Amino acid sequence: MNRRLAPAVLPLLLAVTGCTSGTADDEPAPRPAAAERPSPFRDCATLGTPPTATSPGAATATPASPGSGPTASGTSGSTARAAGASALPELTLSCFTGGAPVVLREVAGPAVINVWASWCPPCRKELPAFQRLSERAAGQLQVVGVNSRDSRGGAQSIGEDFGVRFPILVDQGEALQRELKRNAIPLTLFVDTDGQVRHIDATGALDDAKLATLVRQHLGLAVPA
Repeated sequence: MNRRLAPAVLPLLLAVTGCTSGTADDEPAPRPAAAERPSPFRDCATLGTPPTATSPGAATATPASPGSGPTASGTSGSTARAAGASALPELTLSCFTGGAPVVLREVAGPAVINVWASWCPPCRKELPAFQRLSERAAGQLQVVGVNSRDSRGGAQSIGEDFGVRFPILVDQGEALQRELKRNAIPLTLFVDTDGQVRHIDATGALDDAKLATLVRQHLGLAVPA
């Protein structure tokens, strides 16, 4: 019986051996990597260039109203800037779309910088309002996002689902929050033409009207709500 089984077993042994020790020519070709989805966000190449009015109906400069500065005394203008405003932290962050890292202090104002994450419900709620602000204030102010402690896939999906297009910086280590001594997000920084942070808002999800009010109070720009 053993002699009769040997011819049948031998091909099976050879077949098993071939699956584990075949030559390179016998190995299947590697599958091509899945194409990465294009980023919905703009690149960061122009963040160091001051915004220039290019569209009709964009924000217009208005005199800063008394009490609109960040100081307790309620003064405005250069006195408020010297007394209560502060420069952006000395941080270098990568851009979501790649390219050269961005020195945060070199972001040209006026600018509104929103710190957000896809897992943060109020962040998701307010992001469409920031997108609309970037469109209404085009040429007068820059809107920049800082994606904090998030996954790339989560951030990408938010951009795709909510139509967010403004440039996004990446801060996985929460360096900006540590520098600002803030634990919670969303955070929104209002930065003037001198690169000074005039106000930090941490009141929760902002809507169009509230954003327009804050931009007018702290940056002296009238933006349609």
